[in-house]
Amino acid sequence: MAGSNHILKLIAEGEHQTLDFKYAISDSRKIARTLIAFANSNGGRLLIGVKDNGKIKGIRSDEEIHMIDTAANLFCRPVPEYKTGVWDVEGKNVLEVIVPEQEKRPFRAPDDEGRWRAYVRVGDNTFIANRVLIRTWRRKKNPKGALVTYTAPEKLLLHYLNEHPEISQQAFRKMAGIPGYIAENILVKLLSWQVISIRFTDRGIRYVMNEKFTDEANPF
Repeated sequence: MAGSNHILKLIAEGEHQTLDFKYAISDSRKIARTLIAFANSNGGRLLIGVKDNGKIKGIRSDEEIHMIDTAANLFCRPVPEYKTGVWDVEGKNVLEVIVPEQEKRPFRAPDDEGRWRAYVRVGDNTFIANRVLIRTWRRKKNPKGALVTYTAPEKLLLHYLNEHPEISQQAFRKMAGIPGYIAENILVKLLSWQVISIRFTDRGIRYVMNEKFTDEANPF
């Protein structure tokens, strides 16, 4: 009963940043993208045997667990940490897969063309991480105690973001009149310092000013 209540409470939340429902697993490659998206983001839980509308359909436990193991061990690089549990809910089995947030980012899985991509979880959607985010993960720079100084293009970017809600990498490059690799380096540095944040939208990837830096980091 305790396990049943646990799953029912999760289902009542609906899908969100750290919770996803799957009716069934038909492709281990696709489920691998969900696993690494959680691992690259804030972690999360996957409930298998539950439809998008929250209706419980149940699973064939042994087969579904095998496909999760296949997804993690064959189609994830590196293999993320995860654990599974099967719960009896209303007479049907629901498979819960828990993926914690992890330090080995970036994790990758193959796309439909077999190219290994890093995915992230944003809201209830999965997006491909760009080079800026991947380089930021690798940098793992702690801004505390660092001497924060700004170049002219960085000041221009911060000034713009103090007056506008967001900007794309391409728009920043054009505005500053700098090569693409320099624009990328600046975005990586400011993300590492947590001065700006990355935002995934239907219009593409955008960068926004972090609220706590709006006044403190304004060099003007």
